[in-house]
Amino acid sequence: MRKIISLLPMEDFLLLVKFDNGIEKKVDIKPYLQYPVFSALKNINVFKSVENRGNFIEWQDYEIDLSADTLWHDGKEN
Repeated sequence: MRKIISLLPMEDFLLLVKFDNGIEKKVDIKPYLQYPVFSALKNINVFKSVENRGNFIEWQDYEIDLSADTLWHDGKEN
């Protein structure tokens, strides 16, 4: 399992994620916003409240999370 070293929320619902192998990827969260469980993230301030938990990221107040492996798979190398 991959581990997230750093996480930076950016404009346009992008996340800049650095993994333990040194690779950085940009992850576009917009495709997830169509699903009801992710609807709270449509508010950019909520989106930017994301927290790094190492093996996953989460928006704790909204009980939303994504695994490091999902971010790795969906991300595009920076």
